[in-house]
Amino acid sequence: MGRRKTELELEIDIRDLAHDGRGVGSGENGKTFFAHGALPGERVRVRREKKRRDRDEGVTLEVLTPSADRIEPRCQYFGQCGGCALQHLSIESQRTSKQQALLAQMRRLGGVAPETVLPTLTGPEWGYRRRARLGVKDVPRKGRVLVGFRERRTPYVTDMNRCEVLIPEVGGRLEALSDLVGRLSVRARLPQIEVAAGDDDIALVLRHLDPLSDEDLCLLAEFEHESGFWIYLQPKGPDTVTALSDAAPPLSYRLDSHQVEIRFLPTDFIQINREINRKMIDQALEWLGAGKDDTVLDLFSGLGNFSLPIARAGSTVTAVEGEAGLVGRGRENAERNGLGDRVDFHVANLFEDVTRESWARREYRLAVLDPPRSGAREIIPQLPKMGVERIVYVSCHPATLARDAGQLVNDQGYRLIAAGIMDMFPHTGHAEAMAVFER
Repeated sequence: MGRRKTELELEIDIRDLAHDGRGVGSGENGKTFFAHGALPGERVRVRREKKRRDRDEGVTLEVLTPSADRIEPRCQYFGQCGGCALQHLSIESQRTSKQQALLAQMRRLGGVAPETVLPTLTGPEWGYRRRARLGVKDVPRKGRVLVGFRERRTPYVTDMNRCEVLIPEVGGRLEALSDLVGRLSVRARLPQIEVAAGDDDIALVLRHLDPLSDEDLCLLAEFEHESGFWIYLQPKGPDTVTALSDAAPPLSYRLDSHQVEIRFLPTDFIQINREINRKMIDQALEWLGAGKDDTVLDLFSGLGNFSLPIARAGSTVTAVEGEAGLVGRGRENAERNGLGDRVDFHVANLFEDVTRESWARREYRLAVLDPPRSGAREIIPQLPKMGVERIVYVSCHPATLARDAGQLVNDQGYRLIAAGIMDMFPHTGHAEAMAVFER
């Protein structure tokens, strides 16, 4: 069989780094070329794998002139596994690149620039990831079940026996998980294992498409006892997740500097990097500047990650979240921490008109926003109407933050007084960002 028409080998110079970690250069006839495994300042030999109207995409075959920032990846599966994109770039350069990308997106998408660039919040480079969804695949020709992240650019599970970014308790025991699933009757019908770790306990949620046998249940109970992991079973949707053992304790994480403990379910959203989450909250509260008599609006509040520390400082908080289950557990967290009288929780879809909601007709001096990747475009016009003078905006997608920053500054009359990156996801192309607005 001949080579596909899209395939072409050529040498190119890399001038930039895309948001997903690919090198950017000029390929055939000057068309933009995105190359996996290439870094700015390098000359590389690449193979084109996808030909599109506005760009070509491919993979680096050989680095002809390496960047001074290139390092040897720590993980032996780097390049094959899709979990990381930047292990070949020094951690300092990763952070610089993400900070520069945020500022460039703010200029390009929002037409704004911060008055102050916040120093990058940093934490552990390895073993930081406490939330993950691992793929599981029975591969008879290999004689084993694969457990790990998906391969880069394919739906297949990477054949790996350890992960350097997962918390060590899990990242170093992928083979044990492979052996466990390999002994189950449903080994071919168990597509994923979800990892959720609190400060003291680790839960593994096994998604199984067929019923488990009595022998399966015994094997899982034995593994739970020997490993120290708590096993949860998920036969259908997220609402079917149940603990294998009645003795399974609630998962929780502590924010010691704020005297707060937050409990969560294994399927709840929490920030994946414990240390960065703690620093993020400290920085957010410092810039928010809430006092004892302040009223604070916390939008996309989740379990109370920001609401409870703000309330502990003495402010009155209105917390609004779209998922009823999270709101219920946030309310329970507030009561458990003795803050039930300081945090008022509400369920509301913040992507729709909320002007008739009781909480939206109140006045607030301060606001915290921590939206999903889609951003907070729909709720932004309401903030000045509620009297909000200062906003701390936390984002998991700098592009939508940049777009929303333009809306806040150009349409709503706020100043962008500070912005910067938080290195929540080292060695990946993802970045978390914080911005502060004042009116």
